[in-house]
Amino acid sequence: MACPHLDYRDSDGERQFDTARAFCTVTEEFVQPVHADICTERYGLDPEADCEVYRAEAGLDWDE
Repeated sequence: MACPHLDYRDSDGERQFDTARAFCTVTEEFVQPVHADICTERYGLDPEADCEVYRAEAGLDWDE
């Protein structure tokens, strides 16, 4: 399942982007494309297992 906290936005409130950018609704920040790969489960990555933001929001410890 792709991360429910990932959003794509075409502006930052002050300027428009040519292409929508990945935005984390937990941290309220734009994320690097490499981090968005975790969010979208590319390359076998999993937000629940590989994303520190997702794990913290879900209350998961790294040894779970």
